[in-house]
Amino acid sequence: MKVVVLGAGIVGVTTAWYLNQSGHEVVLVDRQGDAALETSFANGAQISVSFCEPWANAWVPIKVLKWLARDDSPLLFRPRLELAQMRYGLSFLMQCTTASFERNVEELVQLGRYSHARHKELVAATGIEYDRLEKGILHFFSSQADLDAGVAGAEVMRHHGVDRRVLTREQVLAVEPALASFGPNIYGGTYTPSDESGDALVFTQKLARLCEQGGVQARWNTQILALERQGQQLSGVRVRNAQGGQETLQADAYVVALASYAPALVNPVAECLNIYPAKGYSATLRLKRPERASTVSLLDDTRKIAISRLGDCIRIAGTAELAGMDTRLDSATAQVRCRALVKRYEELFPGVADPSEPNYWTGLRPSTPTNIPYIGRSRRLGNLWFNCGHGTLGWTHGAGSGHALAELIGGRRPDTAFNFYGV
Repeated sequence: MKVVVLGAGIVGVTTAWYLNQSGHEVVLVDRQGDAALETSFANGAQISVSFCEPWANAWVPIKVLKWLARDDSPLLFRPRLELAQMRYGLSFLMQCTTASFERNVEELVQLGRYSHARHKELVAATGIEYDRLEKGILHFFSSQADLDAGVAGAEVMRHHGVDRRVLTREQVLAVEPALASFGPNIYGGTYTPSDESGDALVFTQKLARLCEQGGVQARWNTQILALERQGQQLSGVRVRNAQGGQETLQADAYVVALASYAPALVNPVAECLNIYPAKGYSATLRLKRPERASTVSLLDDTRKIAISRLGDCIRIAGTAELAGMDTRLDSATAQVRCRALVKRYEELFPGVADPSEPNYWTGLRPSTPTNIPYIGRSRRLGNLWFNCGHGTLGWTHGAGSGHALAELIGGRRPDTAFNFYGV
């Protein structure tokens, strides 16, 4: 059949790849001039199957209240008179229970395992190189209280079959010796050796080229304007093409992989997707002393940031800001949050990177209250499919989400216990 895939981030491109491999005629549409130029552009670079806890848990509401007055807080909530934010916020609070947390963890672990297996297969089949490091993810703690909470979290994850190991300070430094100068401030950590890291932008763009070589029609610089409905089906997608004219793209099936922009397109014609943007930040620094930089991908619990090595650069990413569709980097709050990333890296690794020319970036993470993405068929329109709402785990879940949706569209059940939407 003919399938139009809307959105060319990591999720959209992997979806197009697997659909094409299954023999479908695929059209990939994006408003940018190439793949992965928005949410997937400069993320934390971690494929973190074993660090997939939902944001919503019993302790988060108290923490959010404490962080309200801090522009550099890990999670910043800016209340707005906005129905989407209120809907998301209320649903999020309803997930802040132990039972909901356990249920959501199980779903994310199932999807993560399935996706990591597909990712490894895809890399082996294509030979794509993207600064991949298969050295695991190390989570370190700077207080005893944080370590105690981390140990409890590791126990929960082990209950779900995740190999998250609890480490002493000495063991943390053995896994990543580059932390030695900060060592006296480390109380311990947890480590998942099966996780990895790599550049999502490079991977996605190389996969997009392979898609095009394989026959996928890529429609770059094409603005998606509206979904057109006729009865219980979509009849087309109205777009503004690269030449500025409007046209309607028609197909047998349509896949929405538009991250935070999915609700604005879907909600007027189908069910209401409860996806809200969480503005995240990153800084990419050139290394002055690469031999002293970390190679194991890190999670700093104190600042809730990820640190990943990408060749001769280091990526520091984190923080989340619930403030609508704002992608500005020039606001006072954005500048504070960006500078905080570089400052923290200098505290951890003094003199290792060049902070004089930081490459700052911000993007909107498409978050659901449960952190579980919408992967499956619309309950209202039979030829409309969703692959969106992956939050901070789009890179982690990209290959599995794309593979699973191609399987579902082909009438097959993916080999995982994950509960797909509308199936």
